[in-house]
Amino acid sequence: MRTRPLKVALLGCGVVGSEVARIMTTHADDLTARIGAPVELAGVAVRRPSKVRAGIDPELVTTDATALVKRGDIDVVVEVIGGIEPARTLITTAFEHGASVVSANKALIAQDGAALHAAAEQQGRDLYYEAAVAGAIPLIRPLRESLAGDKVNRVLGIVNGTTNFILDKMDTTGAGYQEALDEATALGYAEADPTADVEGFDAAAKAAILAGIAFHTRVRLDDVYREGMTEVTAADFASAKRMGCTIKLLAICERAADGGSVTARVHPAMIPLSHPLASVREAYNAVFVEAEAAGQLMFYGPGAGGAPTASAVLGDLVAVCRNKLGEATGPGDSAYTQLPVGSMGAVVTRYHISLDVADKPGVLAQVATVFAEHGVSIDTVRQTVKDGEASLVVVTHRAPDAALSGTVEALRNLDTVRGVASIMRVEGE
Repeated sequence: MRTRPLKVALLGCGVVGSEVARIMTTHADDLTARIGAPVELAGVAVRRPSKVRAGIDPELVTTDATALVKRGDIDVVVEVIGGIEPARTLITTAFEHGASVVSANKALIAQDGAALHAAAEQQGRDLYYEAAVAGAIPLIRPLRESLAGDKVNRVLGIVNGTTNFILDKMDTTGAGYQEALDEATALGYAEADPTADVEGFDAAAKAAILAGIAFHTRVRLDDVYREGMTEVTAADFASAKRMGCTIKLLAICERAADGGSVTARVHPAMIPLSHPLASVREAYNAVFVEAEAAGQLMFYGPGAGGAPTASAVLGDLVAVCRNKLGEATGPGDSAYTQLPVGSMGAVVTRYHISLDVADKPGVLAQVATVFAEHGVSIDTVRQTVKDGEASLVVVTHRAPDAALSGTVEALRNLDTVRGVASIMRVEGE
């Protein structure tokens, strides 16, 4: 066994970074045995050096992250500061000065993954980022390595714990959106500004990463269709229950039926209670993978938090250190298919549409005619009248999103339709 330690630079020492440092210290002997050489925390770059960080030698702490990654004796840089800059520059600088990189930065990988992989390859370095998607759940490595000999056709999952907590509370307690969000905030599941989570930006970044790996093609954050979940109501959950469904914010990456393109999208959707994702509760994540040979696979576990995310970081650190000792690099970017990313309009799915309508004869016939004129076939219709207010709930057969958009626009122009209360896709069937 090699006795000279592999030196690790840690960029960021917040919730995740502090856990990485703690595990490196408390599990030092185990890590040494698994890697084949000791690992040493050689420097920690932070913004506030005066803050007390338990278990970390103050002499290792610096505010000069650039100088740290340029040292030349650093074997691996662990980047957990997040954001685009300075993280992007620090990572490329690390490659240039001999270090491989482990990152948890989903936004950066989703936006600039191709360029970062190219920079790593040019310098003969590794770029690993298991922790960028779904926290502790092993997902990227199974897609990139375990399923490398298979053909993945679909990835469907819950990849944001905050939104799953909120929707689960709305489902199980009958709480409204704001009430459930307030509880999530009080428990520390939601940030003071929850926009990135509830509007789907966080999940969209993860969807871009998953689609790129699963389909061996370039998928950027801008390619992902995104809808948030702030408009989901208790009435939507009541409708879902009548259909034997619940509502989840899903990331869905699909290969087209003809294999000529892929799509990636994030939006709320009704899923049957019989689907494995329907039982994912609280702040947990789960991802359902459909491959030709392997069939259906499900990955489940805590999708966020300091310790779970640090677990994924340390798994990558072990792999990268082993590669260093073997003077090799692991799997890099695989985008050989160069498939185009299709638009949301081409996506085919079912829809649940709730309409406020006039309470008079002939309304259902008018609505049905509009659906027929746009080539959208109706599966079921439920009509209710309460306190003089009438509503129609229409569930369609599978149809292109573009056809549904045209249908809704035409419905809004009917004198007998007073409003479109909600539109939601039905997935997982």
